[in-house]
Formats: sequence, C-alpha cells, structure tokens
Amino acid sequence: MSLRGFATINYWADDVVAAAAWYAEALGVEPYFQRPGPDGKLAYAEFRIGDNEAELGLVSRAFAPPGLPDQPGGALMYWHVDDLEGTVARLLDLGATEFEPVTVRGHDFVTASVVDPFGNLLGVMYNPHYVEKFGAAAGTS
Repeated sequence: MSLRGFATINYWADDVVAAAAWYAEALGVEPYFQRPGPDGKLAYAEFRIGDNEAELGLVSRAFAPPGLPDQPGGALMYWHVDDLEGTVARLLDLGATEFEPVTVRGHDFVTASVVDPFGNLLGVMYNPHYVEKFGAAAGTS
C-alpha cells in the first residue's frame, strides 16, 4: 500500500449553494463541477485548487456518513498558503471563526485553522517543504 497524495477533501454543508458561494469568494474561483441531489437542489460542488489541482468538494450534509459528528473535530487537513496571516485574516473577514490561532511549530512550519460558516475545519499552514517542492506563488517573497 502506498498513499500517493491528497486527492479530494469533502466539507459538509446544510446549504451547498451558500457554501459554494462562500468558498468561491474565499478562493477567488468558481466550482468547476456541480451536481443536484434527488430533490433538484444543489447537493455537490467541487473546486480544483492549488498547484496539484486538489479537489475540495462541498457535499450536502444529507449525504454524510451515519454518525458523522456535527461539531468541528476529527482530522485536520492543512492547505499550504504563502501568506498565512493574510489568509487567516481574509477567512475571518468572510465569517469564519478561529479554531486554532497562528501557531509556530518550529523549523519555519506555521499553522492555523478556522471553522467555516458551515461547521467545517479549514486548516492553513506555511510549509517550507511545500515551497521547496513547488516554489512560492508569483508575487510572494
């Protein structure tokens, strides 16, 4: 067995339309794929983001696995960002709430996390290994 890389992360939302609009504003891109549920309402919206075009899927909570907690918790996946403090400030301005403040982990690794307006944990980090592998984004120092 070999885990070859992050493929898709799903965030749950009672209102996928509102979640898709919030993430489109936060990410600066529209979802590339959307699918309605049996009731005709939007049940899934997917974004491709970052250097590897990782998939962020927004799924109607109606399709969540049984027993999934309705409070933030569990695994916390971090997205690399070149400007951690600016990203956190923007997410908070858009209505997210702080879960974990900006925290220096050592060796230039810095993390933070927020709870999006739909109850999902969204982790962001500055990861020097990521920059070594993919470089910094254009316009960053």
